[in-house]
Amino acid sequence: MKHIQPYLQIARFDHWFKNVFMLPGIVVALYADPRLLSLPLIGKLMLAFVAAGMVASSNYIINELLDARFDALHPVKKNRPVPSGLINKPLAFTQWLVFAFVGLGLSIFLGAHFFQVSLVLWIMGCVYNIPPLRSKDKPYIDVLSESVNNPLRLLLGWYGAGMTMLPPVSLILAYWMIGAFFMAVKRFAEYRRIDDHQRSAAYRRSFAYYTEERLLTSIIYYAVAFGLFFGIFLMRYRMELILSVPVIAGFISWYIHLGFMEDSPAQYPEQLFRQRKFFLYCSFCALVMVLCLFIDVPLLHKIFRATIPIR
Repeated sequence: MKHIQPYLQIARFDHWFKNVFMLPGIVVALYADPRLLSLPLIGKLMLAFVAAGMVASSNYIINELLDARFDALHPVKKNRPVPSGLINKPLAFTQWLVFAFVGLGLSIFLGAHFFQVSLVLWIMGCVYNIPPLRSKDKPYIDVLSESVNNPLRLLLGWYGAGMTMLPPVSLILAYWMIGAFFMAVKRFAEYRRIDDHQRSAAYRRSFAYYTEERLLTSIIYYAVAFGLFFGIFLMRYRMELILSVPVIAGFISWYIHLGFMEDSPAQYPEQLFRQRKFFLYCSFCALVMVLCLFIDVPLLHKIFRATIPIR
């Protein structure tokens, strides 16, 4: 176990928690077609979570391998297995391919659409990490190319539940923008944690361009873009979701607050469940949105009915 543990660490199984972002895709799919709800669906979704997790772990492994020399400059990440010299790199590269093969292999059993999205998820991991593209080195593109995993997970939940058509584009874009918001807050927190422009630029090349002001401005942009696309989705498909807007605004405000904390937990999203009050509030937000999705409120349709003729 002493020799195996570093290889388990770089697969970041604890980050499988991020597959929770598949849940909205599942919930919206069940709202769109309640007939999908059945006992066999549980087995399908378990397989979908494992397949998505294996593909994600493959991406984490290549990230750990190619970021080792940069992680060595980070006050915390320097203790990771690869920069600490605990990993045999040729063996880890084999591990990267094996995890991808298993994840994509399992995806085939969940249909062509699920497999295609899984493949795109893996390819985006390559785009993000592997030169010469290595999008993580380019300001703003780093956030957008990493956060695209958010709508991809939404699609994995959607297709994993058994849907075959594409979900509303407004929902996909809203999910992408909220993912970009999360990632920009993470960048902001990392930049503040290092607190040295030269060191931060050496650790992450995109930080050579970033400043606190630029990162904060991008955070606001992504939050506003999410609000606009989510507004389009709820007005077209589910007016009742407008009742969730106040709690979502509270969530966004709280998350920005986390980004300003010393050694911010926003740097480590997989550990946010340790922020108990915030985690409880997230659960409350999720409950409100699910209730809004499945409980009709006819009065809202009367209140927000168009009063001016639209040609």
